[in-house]
Amino acid sequence: MPDGSVTLPALTQIEAVVRTYLDGLYEGDGAKIAAAFHPVSHLYNVVEGTVVDLPREEWLARIASRAKPSEQGFTREDRILAMDMAGDDAACVKVNCCIPPRYFTDYLLLLKTGEGWKIVSKSFNTELRSV
Repeated sequence: MPDGSVTLPALTQIEAVVRTYLDGLYEGDGAKIAAAFHPVSHLYNVVEGTVVDLPREEWLARIASRAKPSEQGFTREDRILAMDMAGDDAACVKVNCCIPPRYFTDYLLLLKTGEGWKIVSKSFNTELRSV
């Protein structure tokens, strides 16, 4: 996109992937999350000053073993805060989401692959709040 414009279809496709991720997170649906995240994707955060690298498969196993927020009566509180394109095949999306008492700010890096847009990396911050 040499002129700096962003195509609406690309943003619509990216938003659909991010919404699939957010739906999967709230519903505890690993299949939806797996559909949004590329198989080689990783999640990153900092715990006590150390970067933690969590591969997608490990994360999906954790999701499968925990209670589903939708079944716990939690109000859904996710939103897309920003979307930024880097050319025709890369984007960054900032979202807020939660699994109380943990509230997250995620930076999702997406690439346009042969299978469409996929999240390839998630870096996040967690805030603990009382419920």
